[in-house]
Amino acid sequence: MSKIKLFCIPYAGGSAVVYSKWKKLINPLIELKEIELPGRGYKMKEPLLDNMPEMVENIFKEMKNEIKPPYALFGHSMGALITYELYKKLKKAGYPAPVHMFISGKKSPQVAIKDLKLYHLPEDEFIDHILKYNGTNESVFKNKELASLFIPILRADFKIVETYKFDHTDDRLDCDISVFGGTEDRTVDWDDLLQWQEVAKKKCNFYSFKGGHFFINEHTEEVVNQINRIINNISKI
Repeated sequence: MSKIKLFCIPYAGGSAVVYSKWKKLINPLIELKEIELPGRGYKMKEPLLDNMPEMVENIFKEMKNEIKPPYALFGHSMGALITYELYKKLKKAGYPAPVHMFISGKKSPQVAIKDLKLYHLPEDEFIDHILKYNGTNESVFKNKELASLFIPILRADFKIVETYKFDHTDDRLDCDISVFGGTEDRTVDWDDLLQWQEVAKKKCNFYSFKGGHFFINEHTEEVVNQINRIINNISKI
């Protein structure tokens, strides 16, 4: 089998750089393709997007010419939800299904969000909630210049997730999926992760990792090693 392209989509507030440290750990069978989102990284000058349809369309246009079998998709938190909708977009456009999908740190798309809407909260309250995820250093918000750049990105990303509407039309995934979760993640219940089985037509396996919501950063080597094992098994088929 030729190299498997692994397209990785970042979480809310994140950029493609969050996957850069994977390069030294990734299996040589895998070609890592970090997807950048508008308003950050090399797309800094592009306007932020705050809704799922536009975000999926933006990513689709960027990667559509690189979609050739075999390929796989990975997304963490907001990135996992985008990955799910991106799969549906690719399928509708007639592209072949990925050989695998990795869903990380995100409740299944049909599970309604129970929390209050955070994206329109006053700044101080919004920051307090963001800090509960333990993924952002408080010093970022104390630096006015950094905060002025980062807070609008977070608001736009949270709006994508909090205004997302699940569409039951052709909602099931026609490929094997692996669902990753953190054992100390206080924002995603394991029961909500298990409900990914409801949108999976094929195999749906679950893997737990030590750490909170951002376990992919806290235990990067373990996460990438698991991805390597799964892709390695696929390559033998």
